[in-house]
Amino acid sequence: MHAKPRPPATQQEAMGAMDRLIATHLIGQQEMAQVMGLNVTDVTCFGFVLEAGDDLLTAGELAERVHVTTGAMTGVLNRLERAGFITRRPDPADRRRVRVAAVPDAVALARRLYEPYYARLADLFADYSAEEVAVLNDWFRRATALADAFREESRTKS
Repeated sequence: MHAKPRPPATQQEAMGAMDRLIATHLIGQQEMAQVMGLNVTDVTCFGFVLEAGDDLLTAGELAERVHVTTGAMTGVLNRLERAGFITRRPDPADRRRVRVAAVPDAVALARRLYEPYYARLADLFADYSAEEVAVLNDWFRRATALADAFREESRTKS
């Protein structure tokens, strides 16, 4: 597939487009959380549980990924468990630790809600060449690492 010609854009225009995308996603996540009967942090945490799949994460690993304290993660897991989204399982290697598993019905709900959107994103990605998708992937990964580092620096300054 040949890359389609793209309209020129300045760095400022691209950053503005990124800001609008982030704002739209934040609003969408809040709306999705309401539909699921959760808050945004809980939905984000559940997303990491889904992403891990059969590689069950510990509560500490989830706390690190969501950037909350282990105490706050206990509250998140309590809410997710009460709402029927996760179960806690003892870590076979260390009984003091807990691993988190998604409940199949909750996985089905998340898929039902998110798959139509991801199908549209897949169609959008299909408009780009493999080289362009590689650039997008590289940018997303590097921008995520930059954002994580900036947040960490900001936390240590305050």
